[in-house]
Amino acid sequence: MDTPLARELADLSSRRKALREVNVTFSGETRIFTVSNQKGGVGKTTSAVNLASALAELGAKVLVIDLDPQGNASTALSIPHTADTSSIYDVLINDLPFAEIVQPSPESENLFCAPSTIHLAGAEIELVSQVAREFRLRRALKTYLDDNHMDVVIIDCPPSLGLLTINAFTAATEVLIPIQAEYYALEGLSQLLGNIQMIQKHLNPELHLSTILLTMFDARTRLSQQVADEVRNHFPQQVLDAVIPRSVRVSEAPSFGQTVIAYDGTSAGAVAYREAAVEIAQRGERSSQNKEH
Repeated sequence: MDTPLARELADLSSRRKALREVNVTFSGETRIFTVSNQKGGVGKTTSAVNLASALAELGAKVLVIDLDPQGNASTALSIPHTADTSSIYDVLINDLPFAEIVQPSPESENLFCAPSTIHLAGAEIELVSQVAREFRLRRALKTYLDDNHMDVVIIDCPPSLGLLTINAFTAATEVLIPIQAEYYALEGLSQLLGNIQMIQKHLNPELHLSTILLTMFDARTRLSQQVADEVRNHFPQQVLDAVIPRSVRVSEAPSFGQTVIAYDGTSAGAVAYREAAVEIAQRGERSSQNKEH
C-alpha cells in the first residue's frame, strides 16, 4: 500500500539496512566535544548521551562528562549520582583525580561517564576563588587521557555561560550545537558564537564550531523545513545531514535510565542518532586523513 505510513516504514527499513553496512574507524586521536546551547529544551543532554551511545556502538571508546548540576546525562547512562558519589565536582573543587570518578555505563563496554551530583550547583561560586579556574577541567582531563585512551569525549554543559561552561569550552577542541527546528532556533545563537570566539581568542585557540545537529524536526511542517534550510545556509559545513525527529521513544528512554539506542534501537529516533554518529565519525576520519597528506 502506498500510504505515507508505508513509505515512512520502508524508508526507515532501508536506513537501518544502510547503517548495518557502515564501517568506520577511529584514528586514535581523541576528539573532545562540548555540547552547548544556552537555550534550554533543545535536546542538548539527549543528544549528548545518544550520540555517545551510538559512537560506542560503532566501536569508539567514549567518555561522557556530565557538567550539568541536574545530572540528567548521568541518569540516562544508568550511572549512580547521589550526593555521596565522587563526581566531577570533586575533580574541579577538590583536585580529585579523574580516574577516581569515571564509571562504566552498563549500556556498553565502550561507554564511560564522569557523573555530576547536586554539589555541582554550588561549584560556580566556589570556582571563582580557585587558581586557574578556567583550566581546571582541561588539566584534570588531560592527565586522565594521558593514561586512559578515549576516542571521543563528550561534555554536557549546563544551559548558561558560567564558569562550568567556560571550563568545558577550554577543555574541548570542538563545539557541537543542537538546534531545535522551531521558530526561535537561531535566536541566541549569535551570542553563543560570540562566546566561542571570545574563548578562542583568550583561552583556547584550538576550539572551533565543528557540528550542528537539528533536533525535534517535524517533517510534516513547513516551518521545520524552513528552519533547516536557514541553518544550512548559514552553516553549510557544520550542519549534519542527519536530523533528529520529534520522537516519543527518545523522550521515554531516560525515565528507564537508558539512551534511546538501548531502549528501542530500531525506532526512528535511534536510527537518526546512529546516522548522526556515523557522520561525526566519518568527518573525523576525513580530517585525520587530511592531516596525514
